Amino acid sequence: MTRHWAMSLSGAVSFRLGATLVLNVPMPASTTIDFSALTAPMPEAEVKQWKIMAKASGAAWATWQAGNVVAVVFIVPFALIFFGILFGFGGFAFDLASASGNPVTMIVPLLILLGVIAVVAFGIVKGVGSFSRRWELWARMDRFARANGMTFSPVDGDPSYPGAIFQIGDTRQAVDHLRSVDGRFFDLGNYRYTTGSGKNRSTRTWGFLAFNLDRRLPNMMLDSKANNGFFGTNLPATFAKGQILHLEGDFDTFFTLYCPKEYERDALYVFTPDLMALLIDEAAPFDVEIIDDWMFVYSNTGFTTGDPALYARLFRIIDTVGAKTLTQTDRYVDEHVGDFAANVVAPQGARLKRRVSAGAIVVGVFVVILWLSGVLGDAVHALTG
Repeated sequence: MTRHWAMSLSGAVSFRLGATLVLNVPMPASTTIDFSALTAPMPEAEVKQWKIMAKASGAAWATWQAGNVVAVVFIVPFALIFFGILFGFGGFAFDLASASGNPVTMIVPLLILLGVIAVVAFGIVKGVGSFSRRWELWARMDRFARANGMTFSPVDGDPSYPGAIFQIGDTRQAVDHLRSVDGRFFDLGNYRYTTGSGKNRSTRTWGFLAFNLDRRLPNMMLDSKANNGFFGTNLPATFAKGQILHLEGDFDTFFTLYCPKEYERDALYVFTPDLMALLIDEAAPFDVEIIDDWMFVYSNTGFTTGDPALYARLFRIIDTVGAKTLTQTDRYVDEHVGDFAANVVAPQGARLKRRVSAGAIVVGVFVVILWLSGVLGDAVHALTG
């Protein structure tokens, strides 16, 4: 669905920490982003009131769920057993030390026991305090969102975005994210998912910015070279190298651009020199994907919730990169379709072709070598045994 955004999508952006970020609009008025809610003191009474309202709303993240109850049912008995064994061991050690008649050996078990209790107590207090601070942060983020015509949500399940990071794993969640209420849609925050099973199960968190465009475009990925690892891209998907398109100037030193075969002219139509300059200036540390009528900005580490400077940068990306992408593509038509009103991209341009990553190949080869060495070892043992 096409959405229109009342905030600026052009012009200069100014920012002072703790003040406001001004987004100029192509009208006499302007819309500002007020960051004072992120820096001003947060009264405890306001946090408590927000917590009461959140729980009354019935939001899953604000209430005790079955998983929490099960965790307590199992953790509490194990904790009691652990402390029972600990005190039993302490008593046994203390009795042995008393029998020896040496005061030093009597003190050591007691100190060890008290030390373990102190460490466990510190962990419990820290955990409770951390969760309390989360409530304060959530209340602060909600205040910030309402002050700027946005909405904040601590957790929402399985966002239905088409980008590369959103199609992996399970238990998918958008976490600590801000969304526009009116006008052109944007969504920024963290995305979390889990992969694997059993002992190999792990959770991955990405920072993301989703920005809605007017026209459907070919799938194009800008893989930032600033965040690549030893095996190359940090992205969860790797793309066939035959789709790499080299652009003019020093753009290739910052990004690797992937576009579908036979869509090179379309990519050049979108990535003009002025848009490339904005991408280098504003988004070089991030990966950027265009897919369907969306532009996504990805960070391979989660965004720090409540960071005014970070949010200022993300809104600046919307105001510059997003603005230029909109104006550059507002008349785009896929020549393979040839119908502006249809606003579609042909299947061969809608998605990039993927390949197996170099890291996966290395791990696979290593596993095969280990397996072969085991098989050969068993065979040699059988022959010589």
